[in-house]
Amino acid sequence: MADTEYSVYIVHCGDGSYYTGISVDVERRLKEHENSPRGAKYLRGRGPLQLVFSEVVGDRPEASSLEYRIKRLNRSEKEALIDGSLSLQTLRAGQDSAAG
Repeated sequence: MADTEYSVYIVHCGDGSYYTGISVDVERRLKEHENSPRGAKYLRGRGPLQLVFSEVVGDRPEASSLEYRIKRLNRSEKEALIDGSLSLQTLRAGQDSAAG
């Protein structure tokens, strides 16, 4: 299990909000969010859900750290990450300074 690669992902909700999570299988996790009681409570009633960002980041601690940093970003910073004008490398390097 030590070789498991985690991804960080962002979902755009039907109400316009963003949800950030981590998973080893993003497509399976998105299906759980849409159709299963195992999905995140935040996403219930917020469909349709659209995966707008996903990137493999490494092990679980690294993924959890990046998830936390992404969740601290404001909306325009999240949108910059989604459109590619902000990179995960920048978040890794900037730690506290990239989060606003």
